[in-house]
Amino acid sequence: MAFLVTGAAGFIGFHVARALLERGERVIGVDNLTPCPDPNLKKSRLLLLEQYPGFSLHGLDISQPDAFAALAGRAAQIRGIFHFAAQAGVRHSLENPYVFADANVRGHVGVLEFARRLPRLEHLVYASSSSVYGRNTKLPFAESDPVDQPGSFYAVSKRSAELASSTYSYLYGIPQTGLRFFTVYGPWGRPDMAYYSFARAIREGRPVPLYAGRSLSRDFTYIADVVSAVLAVFDKPPCNGTARVLNVGSQRPQSVRRLIEVLEEVLEKKAQLLELPRPAADVEKTWADISAIRALTGWQPQTALIDGIAAFTRWYCFYAADANMDIL
Repeated sequence: MAFLVTGAAGFIGFHVARALLERGERVIGVDNLTPCPDPNLKKSRLLLLEQYPGFSLHGLDISQPDAFAALAGRAAQIRGIFHFAAQAGVRHSLENPYVFADANVRGHVGVLEFARRLPRLEHLVYASSSSVYGRNTKLPFAESDPVDQPGSFYAVSKRSAELASSTYSYLYGIPQTGLRFFTVYGPWGRPDMAYYSFARAIREGRPVPLYAGRSLSRDFTYIADVVSAVLAVFDKPPCNGTARVLNVGSQRPQSVRRLIEVLEEVLEKKAQLLELPRPAADVEKTWADISAIRALTGWQPQTALIDGIAAFTRWYCFYAADANMDIL
């Protein structure tokens, strides 16, 4: 038996695939290897995965109707799907919504169409986002909160995927869980994320763009905690082929200013701050209510921000030191 991991060259997909391989599982990786945000980083992740004998990679664009035809011969082997292939970035979605409609909506439907034909599928776990909470002002965000006021097209695409999953579970009995991730960070992360670009700017002595507002904060969630949540949820599929959504966050929101202070401490260098107006698509604060996933699995995040940023920084400095790598 095997697991299908879409977005295997991406941040979360890579870490989940490696965790599965470390415990001796077979992993069928899928990725279309788009150059954004950093093709060298994706190649480096894949080089690590390819060291495991249980890993195979298929270069597929899941937004195309016949994308999964190449995997038809392995359908009977797949017991679980971890779907992380997506186009990410709130502000980028305002510039090119068509890319998000293709990758996050059409791509999600492609995975669902493939999933409903798998005879031994136990559970489909997919990436949603805290962005679906949009313009909600009630905190912390809970799964029962309304999500009908998205603040970006990225949020629209992720909420559309949740609705599609709910419909496919109703029609075809596919057990599904969508995980609303809250600001995932850590080694091998996305270079377009704030913590990553801040670290590079501080290290290189360039200004750090800081959006106005002292209450600007995020529920930063370390990647190792995210992986443990993903695997714990897979082992608890919903009953009777239904669909659900769960928050995955640290439940300890931290100000962005505090993030910069931690980076200064770890990098042993002061940041040059450049204050800018906050874009309308960026929410002021995120905060996850994780009582549902805790009750279901017993999962609890373990990593404090200072420890997670220290681990990221150690990796970042090592990775940046390689002259053959181009970060960003």
